[in-house]
Amino acid sequence: MTMTTEIPDRFIRQQELVPRPRITSLSATVIGVGAIGRQVALQLAAIGMPQLQLIDFDNVEASNITTQGYHESDLGVSKVQATKAAIERLDPKITVNTIEDRYRPHYAVGEAVFCCVDSISARAAIWKSAHPFCLFWCDGRMQGEVIRVLTSADPCSDQQYANSLFPQAEAQQGTCTSRSTIYTASLAAGLMLHQFTRWLRKLPIDADLSLNLLASELTISPALKETHRHCVANH
Repeated sequence: MTMTTEIPDRFIRQQELVPRPRITSLSATVIGVGAIGRQVALQLAAIGMPQLQLIDFDNVEASNITTQGYHESDLGVSKVQATKAAIERLDPKITVNTIEDRYRPHYAVGEAVFCCVDSISARAAIWKSAHPFCLFWCDGRMQGEVIRVLTSADPCSDQQYANSLFPQAEAQQGTCTSRSTIYTASLAAGLMLHQFTRWLRKLPIDADLSLNLLASELTISPALKETHRHCVANH
């Protein structure tokens, strides 16, 4: 007689925070699986996102082991394939589609899009072509120990996000990978998933928040927050 072992429900402890009926009806696209994006993808897999799409053109380098959480065995492998393998070890039932390329306008995206790229110009181009086709958008930015998370899920926050896409020449010098640590990237990803689960629970999102680890300061822009409340009240 063959005995079967029943696998326990791995989602039972998060069921009040991550509603299964909503998350299982969605797919998510992570654009850029570097420092922040890899952590976003792994956390989405952990909370039970059933379908993931990973887009990135880069391969794993030695410095990515320290700052992005890749393994030594991943060296030289494309980041999307290395991240897909990590997700499949976590839960082989998750469908993971990979695109080893830069994001291009003809690529379809999921209902939830997590933008984790380095430059303002890339964000602006992706936003222009992808945001009309998604329901939830979240952009994670990082410089050293400073994190900024911008989220859009309604017309008002759409406008707020668009206003953040200032010309590249006005952006802070450097990219999110020029000064980075795995702990900052993990926190940025956690803040992005927090906004996502708020949206899943139909709670108000924070359109623009910043976390300065060195100063121990979490800031939500008051003007943006008030605008968002006004928008919610009128819809």
